[in-house]
Amino acid sequence: MKTRGLGRSRAGLVALALLVVACGGSGTNQTERLDDGPDPERRGPQGRVAQFVVTCELSHLAYDDPIVLPDLPGESHLHQFFGNRDVTSEPDYDALVGADTSCKKRQDTASYWAPALLDASGKPVEAQGFTAYYRPGSGINPAEVAPYPEGLMLIGGDSGATEPQPTDIVSWSCGTGALREAKPPPCGPGSSLRMMVKFPDCWNGDQLTGMGSGGHVRYSDDGCPDGFPVAVPQLLIAIDYPPVDPEGLSLASGSILTGHADFWNVWDQEKLERETAQCINRDLVCGVTS
Repeated sequence: MKTRGLGRSRAGLVALALLVVACGGSGTNQTERLDDGPDPERRGPQGRVAQFVVTCELSHLAYDDPIVLPDLPGESHLHQFFGNRDVTSEPDYDALVGADTSCKKRQDTASYWAPALLDASGKPVEAQGFTAYYRPGSGINPAEVAPYPEGLMLIGGDSGATEPQPTDIVSWSCGTGALREAKPPPCGPGSSLRMMVKFPDCWNGDQLTGMGSGGHVRYSDDGCPDGFPVAVPQLLIAIDYPPVDPEGLSLASGSILTGHADFWNVWDQEKLERETAQCINRDLVCGVTS
């Protein structure tokens, strides 16, 4: 296992995270502007909540999963990958830093992946678009959000679900419509079928991965729970598909109820820290179109 920093102490990482926020929240270089520039009056896809947004194209499909099945190429169910183009089953952080990306924001070299959507015949439905929203979690003071540490791995949703998951965690909709459903709805021409997955945003300050268990992170609920004191950005991803017939749809992980997604922080770390400090910590909307 080659993820960065697994041996760091919990106290050291918590101190580092708080230092980054303390330095970045108000001490950023005022001559530097983000891709689109923060705007106090701006509204983004998530409303006025502090946020930065990245859009990406589909990178590749592979039977790999560097979080759940590290170093076991071809042993996973089929995943669709966005962002970092070089990710495989090998969890080698250093090998992926600075790799090519399918994201419009070229310094977002993080990796995002989700099980392939399959039609009634079992054929993969190709994703048409991908959007990542970074924002504060529930009850979290934006000024206290720390950037992800290098190499942090997260899983949102439940790949083993047998019942509908809460729609604030995994949901389906037609395009950007406000109605969220537990299963794919029929969507008309000119729209898209969209799956959204929300990731945990409270970290224990110690482990970079739960090896598929998610034991190192929790979802915020009016703040972070005991034992998970570090508030990191709440990642919400949206994957858009053509408006296919929902009858018979499934996911490569199992039934349509098994919606989930994975994230590995292989961002250009300095860029991630700037985005967090200048957008989230300052309670601003920026980076909407890049």
